[in-house]
Amino acid sequence: MGSVQPNWEQPAPASPAHFSSSQSPAELEEESRKIRRLQMVVSIVSQVIAQDAALTVEEASTMVADTRRLALGMFPDKELAFNLIFWPRLQRLMRERYRMQ
Repeated sequence: MGSVQPNWEQPAPASPAHFSSSQSPAELEEESRKIRRLQMVVSIVSQVIAQDAALTVEEASTMVADTRRLALGMFPDKELAFNLIFWPRLQRLMRERYRMQ
């Protein structure tokens, strides 16, 4: 039987420790704080959309738009990340709650 030979051509995945950061520890802490804040806001908005029976589709849409504005205000160069991470979750909730297409 043949043995599997390692592919030495491809580099091993780098761990976060291998990346050099131009950010100071204070800047890294501030970014972590902002990420936690955004995660909390998205979580709260998601819960309100899912659970508030009196919430209209217009009010929910406004909340989603405000969440997006907050995210882009906190992380102006990360629109793609927001669109990949949070937008699908919020859109799914809107579709489920309001039977939208």
